[in-house]
Amino acid sequence: MALVEALLMHVSTTGALLAAVLLFLVAYLISISSSSPEEGKDPPGPTPLPLLGNLLQLDLKQPHMSLWELSKKYGSVFKVHFRPRKVVVLAGYKTVKQSLVNQAEEFGERDITPIFQDFSQGFGILFSNGENWKEMRRFALSNLRDFGMGKRGSEDKIIEEIQYLKGEFDKFEGKAFDTTHPVNYAVSNIISSIVYGSRFEYTDPRFTEMVDKANENIRLSGSASMMLYNMFPFLGPWLKNWRLLMKNLELDIKEISELVSSLRQTLNPQDLRGLVDSFLIRKQTAEESGENNSLFHEKNLIFTVGNLFIAGTDTTSTTLRWGLLLMAKYPHIQDRVQEEIDQVIGGRQLITEDRKNLPYTDAVIHETQRLANIVPTSIPHMTSCDVHFNGYFIKKGTCIFPLLMSVLWDEDEWETPHTFNPEHFLDKHGRFVKRDAFLPFSAGRRACLGESLARMELFLFFTSLLQHFRFTPPPGVSEDDLDLTPAVGFTLNPIPHKLCALKRS
Repeated sequence: MALVEALLMHVSTTGALLAAVLLFLVAYLISISSSSPEEGKDPPGPTPLPLLGNLLQLDLKQPHMSLWELSKKYGSVFKVHFRPRKVVVLAGYKTVKQSLVNQAEEFGERDITPIFQDFSQGFGILFSNGENWKEMRRFALSNLRDFGMGKRGSEDKIIEEIQYLKGEFDKFEGKAFDTTHPVNYAVSNIISSIVYGSRFEYTDPRFTEMVDKANENIRLSGSASMMLYNMFPFLGPWLKNWRLLMKNLELDIKEISELVSSLRQTLNPQDLRGLVDSFLIRKQTAEESGENNSLFHEKNLIFTVGNLFIAGTDTTSTTLRWGLLLMAKYPHIQDRVQEEIDQVIGGRQLITEDRKNLPYTDAVIHETQRLANIVPTSIPHMTSCDVHFNGYFIKKGTCIFPLLMSVLWDEDEWETPHTFNPEHFLDKHGRFVKRDAFLPFSAGRRACLGESLARMELFLFFTSLLQHFRFTPPPGVSEDDLDLTPAVGFTLNPIPHKLCALKRS
């Protein structure tokens, strides 16, 4: 009898536990899918699992590809759950433009994931919101322009740096080499000269370490383990990549602080060398006038400089390296570029003004940006208020992924979206044409603030290198063997490869 009672009690306890689990699952599913009639309809999306969300439905090495595939099933506005948060994904040119441009205020906040909170602490430009973001962006834009961004001053800096980069390529005497370091150092020197007021030698260990760590941070922050960290922040100390990122951040802050300290010691208000000098003057003025709440303090200086250094190096150098790789893979396109350069420029030093007379070269650069798709999900946005959008209701504070790859590869906007085709940017007469769906720099309030500088750099660096070198695969490697599969990272870099830079006569 006692045994029977024990069995009944066990069955009863098990049944109660199962009932509780089922009740939890029902409540969970209701909570993630319900919205009041007054609010409106929730975007569709795959059903998430408790605790894991939609983790098992995503390729953590290529999350953008998973999201792109999901957009084909669920439409241009859909949701996924990156535990514990719901993310609304916007796909296609029309939808992304409607959100970022036409409803810029509603979709204009920055969603700051745990790893980017670690990196910024709410300061700087890229990963801040509110007054801090507005003030730092306004200051950076104003001073980048003052110190030459997009103007003749920048052009002179780029043309000077091109000579150093050509010298680095010459050292290999036509032998195969990895373009990563010399291209990264050259591009980084442009933003360095604007921010710090001077360029660095490629042999300067402090400079090379800063650039190499910046690129490593970009790679690691887009890794699968950091996606897990953003979903389960308590895992941080157990993740090798997180520990390495935190170590790099500590070193970055130390190095930037030392450079700032050196500039502070030689600061002359009558002769400002770069953005750091300008910030130090604003900081000094605020301190002297007793502005206790001034945003011009040391942390904003360090993180703003760090933001500009990384953003001003990675995207442009990555795009340039894609361009050189594509020229080696498609020699018939390289032929046309060099033929146009030879006819229009000859052997003289080209300038930005030459762009309008080099339509095919310009089209190749734009097509490189389009196909390379180096920031496929953009940097996450966040809604600043409750939003009714395309028939759906999106709550204030919802994380938004504008899927830029779905714009750059939109089958309704591009004739051959998955093929390297410069004709996308040419009319039937061979003249360059702008395309509305060309949004590699994003759009709206959070668009890249260095777009004009990046466009100038890409044109001058790419065209000058093609003017002086022919790029080919290494001996024994065919064009077909050159792999265009991107490496895993926050931005999509070419996988490690080598090219030959053959000097043109």
